[in-house]
Amino acid sequence: MENAYTPTPVCSPSRACIYTGRISSQHGVHDYLGSGGNTGIEEYPWLSGEKLLSEILHEQGYATGLCGKWHLANESHPQAGFDTTFTIGTEYPVPHYGNHKYFENGNPATIPGYITDTITDRSVQFIHENSADEVGPFFLIVGFTATHHPWEGLPERLVNMYRKKNMDTSFQDSSYPFGIQNLESTFPTRNNPHEALAQYYAAVSHIDEGVGRIVDEVYSSHLEKDTLIVYTSDHGLNCGQHGIWGKGNGTLPLNMVEESIRVPLIFSYPGQITRPQRRVEFVDHTDLFQTILDFSGVELDKKSLKSGNYPGQSFFHNLVNDSPIPSWRKYQFCEYGDVRMIRDQRFKLIRRYPDGPCEFFDLILDPQEVVNLFGQDEYQKTITKMTAEMDAFYSTYEDKVKSGLNVKNLPPHNSGESWRDPRNLH
Repeated sequence: MENAYTPTPVCSPSRACIYTGRISSQHGVHDYLGSGGNTGIEEYPWLSGEKLLSEILHEQGYATGLCGKWHLANESHPQAGFDTTFTIGTEYPVPHYGNHKYFENGNPATIPGYITDTITDRSVQFIHENSADEVGPFFLIVGFTATHHPWEGLPERLVNMYRKKNMDTSFQDSSYPFGIQNLESTFPTRNNPHEALAQYYAAVSHIDEGVGRIVDEVYSSHLEKDTLIVYTSDHGLNCGQHGIWGKGNGTLPLNMVEESIRVPLIFSYPGQITRPQRRVEFVDHTDLFQTILDFSGVELDKKSLKSGNYPGQSFFHNLVNDSPIPSWRKYQFCEYGDVRMIRDQRFKLIRRYPDGPCEFFDLILDPQEVVNLFGQDEYQKTITKMTAEMDAFYSTYEDKVKSGLNVKNLPPHNSGESWRDPRNLH
């Protein structure tokens, strides 16, 4: 999927969107969830009342597993709907190598080594244990922590391979003109972009190796024709693009640049998706939720559909048939707390509530999002129309209490929320 997006460009809320099929203004998770301590963050029931994808599939007879990153609080507890959990107990960000703390079905364990390898080992083990004919179908989520920072400490054999290459860093020359640097963007690793890129690419390759082992296990178990494999990410990442290192919170005010909001989304299902496709529809994690259910043969009942008020739509049968999706949406929407975005094939509008600053870009003439056209007279009709479309979308789907526009009145997700940060320019 060439135009796949995250509904919220930061880890915890986007993961909540995958699990619930609903946007942040519905499920109420708007930022990354920090370590609990005495703040109550860890203990707060963040997804209380939500029906998770794992629960739906478990009720349909699927063996369900989670290996790796959960990052939706209560890490030490077995998560809803999962038969098997192997979650990371170390505080984020997680060093790539070391003695890492995990929780296996709620029981603590410390395992040395590279975290990517450990997550892969447990994932392969789960597939192996659930591959027998008599076991029935299974659902596994693998949550790697790389390519998240720190951009250091990756396997030297991989890092050195990239150090030797003549990597292009020219895209890092521009600087973000609409705010100040924040979080990862202020880390000293940005001062040596060649090394930081070598570490980042090494993290990508390390994940590639892990994914390869997982896919090999599927094939060696002769399950490839019956197994849908989905590769995606919770958010995008800038590695110097726009002068940003990080994602939506790599700047203040929060940004919605394409590199932050775009995600990979790749499907492999040799049993039915038999021809290579590159599709251009706008899709996001709420659509992925519906697509996975559709693949699994699960139809939500009318009561669940009504109470869930799901914004997503399945495109599974269009993948199978390599066919157009009739009446697919024209716009893609994203939010991050009290920041909202709408874009179509050409224009992008970002509104920061209640008082701005706001931005409007022509992505065809200005793909780097450098020239803010928000105040120019000739674009006001388009801005008004897109604002109305965005307002209509969120008024249809938001929960007024959990809405991003009410985020300052919601429980804190971490100690550095932008909407409570005095440095924030809005």
